[in-house]
Amino acid sequence: MAKITKEAALLYHSQGKPGKIEVVPTKPYSTQTDLSLAYSPGVAEPCLEIEKNPQDAYKYTAKGNLVAVISNGTAVLGLGDIGAIAGKPVMEGKGLLFKIYGGIDVFDIEVNEKDPEKFIQAVKAIAPTFGGINLEDIKAPECFEIERRLKEELDIPVMHDDQHGTAIISSAGLLNALEVAGKKIEDVKIVVNGAGAAAISCTKLYEALGATHENIVMLDSKGVITSDREGLDRPGNEMKRYFATERRDVHTLEEAVRGADVFLGLSKGNVLTQDMVRSMASHPIVFALANPVPEISYEDAMAARPDVLMSTGRSDYPNQINNVIGFPYIFRGALDVASTAINEEMKLAAVRAIAALAKQPVPDIVNEVYHVNNFTFGPDYFIPKPVDPRLITEVSMAVAKAAIESGVARKNIEDWDAYRQHLKELMGQESKLTRQLRETARRNPQRVVFAEGIHPTMLKAAVEAKAEGICHPILLGNDEAISKLAKELELSLEGIEIVNLRHPDEAPRREHYARILAEKRARQGYNFQEANDKMFERNYFGMMMVETGEADAFITGLYTKYSNTIKVAKEVIGIQPEYKHFGTMHIINSKKGTYFLADTLINRHPDTDTLIDIAKLSKQTVEFFNHKPTMAMLSYSNFGSDNEGSPAKVHEAVEILQQIYPDLAIDGEMQVKFAMNKEARDEKYPFNKLKGKEVNTLVFPNLSSANATYQLIQSMSETEVIGPIQMGLNKPIHFTDCEASVRDIVNITAVAVIDAIVEKKKKNR
Repeated sequence: MAKITKEAALLYHSQGKPGKIEVVPTKPYSTQTDLSLAYSPGVAEPCLEIEKNPQDAYKYTAKGNLVAVISNGTAVLGLGDIGAIAGKPVMEGKGLLFKIYGGIDVFDIEVNEKDPEKFIQAVKAIAPTFGGINLEDIKAPECFEIERRLKEELDIPVMHDDQHGTAIISSAGLLNALEVAGKKIEDVKIVVNGAGAAAISCTKLYEALGATHENIVMLDSKGVITSDREGLDRPGNEMKRYFATERRDVHTLEEAVRGADVFLGLSKGNVLTQDMVRSMASHPIVFALANPVPEISYEDAMAARPDVLMSTGRSDYPNQINNVIGFPYIFRGALDVASTAINEEMKLAAVRAIAALAKQPVPDIVNEVYHVNNFTFGPDYFIPKPVDPRLITEVSMAVAKAAIESGVARKNIEDWDAYRQHLKELMGQESKLTRQLRETARRNPQRVVFAEGIHPTMLKAAVEAKAEGICHPILLGNDEAISKLAKELELSLEGIEIVNLRHPDEAPRREHYARILAEKRARQGYNFQEANDKMFERNYFGMMMVETGEADAFITGLYTKYSNTIKVAKEVIGIQPEYKHFGTMHIINSKKGTYFLADTLINRHPDTDTLIDIAKLSKQTVEFFNHKPTMAMLSYSNFGSDNEGSPAKVHEAVEILQQIYPDLAIDGEMQVKFAMNKEARDEKYPFNKLKGKEVNTLVFPNLSSANATYQLIQSMSETEVIGPIQMGLNKPIHFTDCEASVRDIVNITAVAVIDAIVEKKKKNR
């Protein structure tokens, strides 16, 4: 993980527009009519409807997708009582997580009030604005009463995430860890170190799942909480009193964990020793959740007991217990049925959905995108990864169903398949795919050669990719010039290899590469001298590094014309044997969904055979990104209305592809407007083989139309465009263009790394 400095953190929050969230209009506002509808006089109509039926606020306002993140700043992120305004960056951050993971809008509300009764009244007064309330960073024991009262007195979901988020995720982890250990929850002895809001909520949920009350020992800063301890009858100690043990033989943590099956730590760092772990029962379960320093380090726990099943709150170790696995999806499900509460049934449904997800067979692409070490359910993987895209469907749907079944939903969901699809489409916006790609690459970084090391943009991208842990960069270029440029740009080259391919010291490597290439292309007229001359060119040299296995992937394109790069790629790397052509794809991440466009770079005037290869490669690539391709092959005509030129080629290609892939959703030729509008398409052409389906893959009839389309989309909106993504070469060679930004190159680097990982796994099968 990249080290987070004070300077970097402050710059992140202050640069550009201060803070991390903003309000964005969701309706047109460019004309006078738009404004009249948005405000006066048009706004009066929904107001009158809501006056007659308050529930219509869910129909006419943002209430149904709006959550308040409310805090008084009395227990902020381990910082303690720093006050309401000092906690605002945390609340904004929580709002950002709600949005990027659950598609939920947030107003962060910092209430400068520590008196529980006054705080409750303030929240109740503003509650009509929201569809749900997330209480955050409020200290115990006040948080228990605040949440209890608000849940009783409001008709919208209220949840204190510090309590229940950790409880839900750790409960899912506990169920699965017990399964791995071969133990039953009703039999195990559980030690809880910490008696704050999170610890108490976790333990109560463990009991709801079957843990035996008598088998639980809880400790606070004074030691084991026993029933004979003085002061437990004082106000505010109700929860401690509930969990006080009748045992008289344990007083310290060392005594409590001896023979215990489970340790849950929500206290402070380094309080659990290796000897204590050794004293636990077989296959001990240790959840050391203090942050940033756990009660015992992962390394120490594993060294003490190799059979330990370990979780922490940290992302750099297996089985991270991270609240982001829960709260966005719990609220998503609750909001989508206009629930009046988040009740125990909904929390338990979330627990079971999260636990079940970790046991589901992971599709190949999910393995590549999230679990590049091919994790399967077991000691190192019993909690889903926080970025697993399936969480929004599995958890949100489970919570929504539980709300309906338990009677707290005001809205029913009739079509669960449609709801699942809606959730997927909802998260097609923002930069979800980019985060997935980068997270994947970070798990198994590869050696990536950057052709134009002296180009400022590529140099910045290589440094950023290194800092993010995406790859191990190798820069091609003059080492002195690159070092000088890095100094000018204030970039650190630490850990980055520089290869000056034209330096005399590289002569042996150039000659080695030349011999390999000359032998490979001997029947195409190559000789050693010609091949050796080419090794002074960055694309030939860099691709040979990949060809020989000295590097895993190659990025080029900022200086070089595509036509030249394509020629080199064909000569050095070659096209996959099952194809005669290769191509490129751009991915469009829009508010409407994710779309795959091909061929956007390589084939200028494809004939029928080329179009068939492009479609085959597109199918393979879309599946690689964990999508099921629904493919429209485009033209300016529809289904044979023009039988000459490119429409005829497309028409013929479709016929052949439908024979090759009878189960593939593919049709054409068709105009874009019919590809993108299933209702119009199905009404006018009811015979089409895409009936009722939303197209996500567009194959264009020529390079001009494909290239112009993705660039037009990119320039006219904030839609994220990822690409070009190479399809069909034998090795991970990827291209950029002269206008590529640092972000674009880093995204392509992540794709190249994943490509390299998949390539290696294929060879090892």
